[in-house]
Amino acid sequence: MKYLLVLAVVMVAFYVWRNNRITDRSDASRPPPAPPATPRLPVVMVACQQCGTHLPQGDTVQGALGPYCSAEHRRLKEGGSA
Repeated sequence: MKYLLVLAVVMVAFYVWRNNRITDRSDASRPPPAPPATPRLPVVMVACQQCGTHLPQGDTVQGALGPYCSAEHRRLKEGGSA
């Protein structure tokens, strides 16, 4: 019975050793990971003068009273026709 136990321990040890060896070999064949991308700069957020929705400054529609989220809100707030 003790020989069976020793054989089982040896088989488990061999299995673990072989799996770790295969994993190490596959890691070596992979190309190195790409360097992290440069972080993007923060975007200035502004609030729409009509509804208060915050959006990037580059996506706004500029009006006489400030930025708007759409031409419709600029027309409603400033009373002009588009």
